[in-house]
Amino acid sequence: MRIAVAGGTGTVGRHVVERARARGHSVDVLSRSEGVDLTGGRPLDLNGVDAVIDVTSKETASAAKSKAFFGAVTRKLLAAGQSAGVKNHVLLSIAGIDEAPYGYYSGKLEQERLVTNGAVPWTILRATQFHEFAGQIFTRMKVGPVSIVPIMQSQPVAAVEVADRLVDLTQAGPSHRVPDLAGPRVERMAQLSRRWVAATGGKGTVLEVPLPGGLGLAMRDGTLLARPGSELGSQTFDEWLAHAVQKPA
Repeated sequence: MRIAVAGGTGTVGRHVVERARARGHSVDVLSRSEGVDLTGGRPLDLNGVDAVIDVTSKETASAAKSKAFFGAVTRKLLAAGQSAGVKNHVLLSIAGIDEAPYGYYSGKLEQERLVTNGAVPWTILRATQFHEFAGQIFTRMKVGPVSIVPIMQSQPVAAVEVADRLVDLTQAGPSHRVPDLAGPRVERMAQLSRRWVAATGGKGTVLEVPLPGGLGLAMRDGTLLARPGSELGSQTFDEWLAHAVQKPA
C-alpha cells in the first residue's frame, strides 16, 4: 500500500512513517521540511496514493489560527485525495474536544467536520495527550525560573502506540469514528512535568495554576480523559521517560 503521511516529521508522524515502512508499505512524507506546503501553494498531487494519514499539528492557543490552519490543510488534502481516488483518509484527533470546543480544539473540530462531510472515505481516531506533552508544556510556559502548568488531569499515551493504531486503521479501510485511544493511567500534568524536569536534569520550578474559562474547566474536570469504550495503551509515562529521555552527564 502507498501511504501519504501529512505531518510525517512530527511527534507522532515520525513513528507513523517508521511503523508503516516496517510493515512493507511505501510512504510519502508530506511536510514543509520535505518541500510540501499543506496550507497553500500549488495543488497537491496524490496520484497513486492509496491512503492518507493526517497527523499535522500547529502550536497555537488561538481558535482563529487553529481553524485557519486545520481548515486549509484538510481542504487541500481532501481535494487531492478525491482527485486521486484515495480510499481512506485517516485523521488523528483529540479525545473530549467536542465537550471543550475552545482554542486549539476548535480547529480540530473543524478538521473533523470537513473530513466527515467530505467525499473521501474516512476514519477518525481520537487520542489523549502524548507523553511528550509534559515536557512541551513545561518549555512553552516557562518564564524565567518558573514554568506555569495548568491544573490538568491527563491520561497520556505513547506516541508510538498511537502510530501503530493509525497504521492498523489504514490497513483496515475506512471505519469512520473508532474507539478513542488513551494511556493506561490518569495523571496530574504538573506532576508529569516535574518528573520530566528531574529526568532530563533540567532547571526550573513548576507552578500549578487553574486556567480560566471553559478550557481550564475541561482540563480540571476530566473532560479530556478516556471515555467508556476507549482502548487503552500499555506504556506508562514513567516507562516512556526511563528510556526516551537521557539525563545530561
